[in-house]
Parts: sequence; structure tokens; C-alpha cells
Amino acid sequence: MEKYTEGIYDSIVAKDPLQREFHQAAYEVLATIEPAIEKFPKYQENAILERIVEPERIIQFRVPWKDKDGKVQVNRGYRVQFNSAIGPYKGGFRFHPTVNLGVLKFLGFEQTFKNSLTTLPMGGAKGGSDFDPKGKTDQEVEAFCTSFMIEIYRHIGQFVDVPAGDIGVGAREIGYMYGAYRKITNNHGTGVLTGKGLTFGGSLVRTEATGYGAVYFSEEMLKTKKEEIKGMTAIISGSGNVAQYAAQKLIQLGAKVLTMSDSDGYIYDPAGIDEKKLDYVLELKNVRRGRIREYAEKFKGITYEAKKTPWGVKGDLAYPCATQNELNDKDADTLVNNGVKAVTEGANMPCTLEAIKVFQDAGVLYAPGKASNAGGVATSGLEMVQNSQRYFWSFDEVDQKLHTIMINIHKNAYDTATLFGQPGNYVMGANIAGFLKVADAMIAQGIYA
Repeated sequence: MEKYTEGIYDSIVAKDPLQREFHQAAYEVLATIEPAIEKFPKYQENAILERIVEPERIIQFRVPWKDKDGKVQVNRGYRVQFNSAIGPYKGGFRFHPTVNLGVLKFLGFEQTFKNSLTTLPMGGAKGGSDFDPKGKTDQEVEAFCTSFMIEIYRHIGQFVDVPAGDIGVGAREIGYMYGAYRKITNNHGTGVLTGKGLTFGGSLVRTEATGYGAVYFSEEMLKTKKEEIKGMTAIISGSGNVAQYAAQKLIQLGAKVLTMSDSDGYIYDPAGIDEKKLDYVLELKNVRRGRIREYAEKFKGITYEAKKTPWGVKGDLAYPCATQNELNDKDADTLVNNGVKAVTEGANMPCTLEAIKVFQDAGVLYAPGKASNAGGVATSGLEMVQNSQRYFWSFDEVDQKLHTIMINIHKNAYDTATLFGQPGNYVMGANIAGFLKVADAMIAQGIYA
């Protein structure tokens, strides 16, 4: 880092020394946008970096609720409204025991640049709670979601802040929260949450969007090397929404998907996860809420490795779709030695900084999450458009718009990296491209905006 950006980073660490995830996200952005800061002095003159690393607002609150035994439980709720320079705050709610302020600041910071890359008018935010929906009854989840909304409703709105889902927040949780919002406000504000059910304002393709978008992005990366997905093998981590639909799109495009995982371990299917087997995974995870090891019990010839990640399996394409920092430098070395051609982040910041360096030094195509997993929030933006119009598009219409957005995100990141002398450096390209739009909007609106 140069002295100026290093000083910004040091101040972040000094102010909040325990927020390691946020430190990591900020370091990656600050280190890669230095060429833009040097090229355009106006950003330093207007203290853009000092301002852009600070959230505009942080909301923290208690969430009391009753469990199935009638005992009162108390969780902590958050909303980090990071930046609204280019549009209303937009970003998901995450319900997971690991949620804390540092994690949500990292996610909201990343979301700011990701949303900028979509070209849609959306700012960046993230929120959630340390509540764990795993193992809870529907009644307990509804009780928690209602209590959560009793506080957060006053801070969100169609033109203020539009949350969506994330880890631990799927259709069930969004439905309960939207129902509570509607009863509290007496307002059928369909634009206030995205990821809604199709019967009350949701959009087709929203469920598939993040996984589909990641595959569309990797397809564009491979085209720069005159290669295609058809006939390649793919290693996927995770078995939630993103992993499921990345697998589905890969299968549709002719790839062989070899692995999926959850927090207990991973399965390796040398014959490939086909559409029928994937349907089983969707039912297992989305309906029965089971564990991925059950796949190995259902089908023959499957290897199940407990408490391990799938990065030792040989494949052409890797899609980390589980959680942050799941893939380290040792995993990256293994993938490179096994001949991986492209690594595409489906989760938020799943690769450590050291792993990213390994991929870049080896010349492996590497797509950072803020670019490659932007399909989810892009389709959330398309849901907002449909809500505003009181109209709904067909599956194919939304999918085509998503595909076009991902092609444009890739082009923007690739062209920006090339402009700054590092063609193929998608980390630099995505960070600078996302930063420039937000930074210019901040300058235009003055220092108090």
C-alpha cells in the first residue's frame, strides 16, 4: 500500500481492532484502487476514502422472542446502512450464530461496490442477527422474525432501505418478516423487501439468480481464453441456494458437477451430479432441511468426507459458494496443482487474501464475489422495478436481463483492469469500476450527503 491508503487502513484497524473480516475487505479494496486514487487527485482532495470506509448509519437492537417451551430468548439485531450515494440502501439480512458487527460491516462495504457494478441505482447495506434458524420450529422462526421486524420496520422502506435474504434467511423468513411489516405499517409495501414469494410481489429467477449469475460470469471469463464450460468438471462448495443453482446452470451448460458440501463435510460424485440427483439435493436441503451426507446414503459410488472441504478434488472449475474465508492458500495451492482453470466466488469473500494471491500468481482466472455473485442483488433490483410497475416479467425475460447484467459486469471489470494496465485482474477491475461510480456520486452531492 501507498502511504495515504495505508493510513486509511491503519485508522480502520485502530478504531475497531476486533473486526477482522471488515479489515480484510477494506484492505483488498484499498490496495487495489490505489491506481485510481493516483490518477484522479479529486478523490483524495474530497476525503472519499475516509468517508467511504465509514458506514453512514449503524442500527443495533435487542430481539426478544419466546421459544417452543415458552421461555424468553434474546438475540441481537443489526442493520449497517453503509452507503446510499447512488440509491436506497440494498443488501440482505443474515441469521447465523457468527453474525456480529464486523461481519456485517464487511458485507455492507462489499455490497456497496457490488451494487454499483450492477449499474442499477442501489446503495449498500447489510443486516441480520446472531439468531440461528437451524433446528427451530416454524413457530419459533415466526416469533423471532416478527420481533425483529417490530424494530427494523422503522428503518426500512421502498425509497430508504430494501433488505433481502442471505444465509439463514430464505423464503420462509422473508415471508414472516413481510407479513409482520404489512401488519405493523398497514401498508402493502411490496418494494420494501425482495426475495418475496411469487404470490405477493416476488420475482421469477430471484431464487436462481446468484448461482446462475456466477456461472454466467465464469462463462465470460473463459471466453477471454477461447474456452467454454461445456465438457468441463466443476467443484462446488456449499449446498444452499447459491450452490444449488450454480450446479443447475452448470449442468444445463454441459459441465459435470462433482461435489457439494455443508458444514458437516462434502460429497464427491465421480459420475457427476445430474438433474435428477440435484432435484434430490433441493428437496433434501429446502424441504427436509437435511445434511449433505444423506446424498451418499441415497446414491451409489459416492464418497463422503466428514469435516472437510472439497478443494482436494481435481476439477477444471471451482465455485466456493459456502461462506467467507472457506478457501485458504493451501487449498489454492492444491487447486492450482490439480490444474484448475477458473475460480468463481459464489459466496461473499470465500477466498482469503493469501489464496487470491496464489490464483493470480498462477495465472488462474479468478472472479471476486462482488462481481461474480452480483446476480442475486441484480435480480433483487429487477424485483424492485417490477414492484414499482405493479407488473411481472416471465422467467425467460428476467433470466435474459440477468444474463445481460452479468455480461456487462464482466466487461466493465475486464475493461477497467485493462485501462489500468492489468488485463485479467478482475479484483482490481471490479473494485475500481465499483468505486468510481460511488465516489463520483459522493463528490457531486457534497461532503454532508
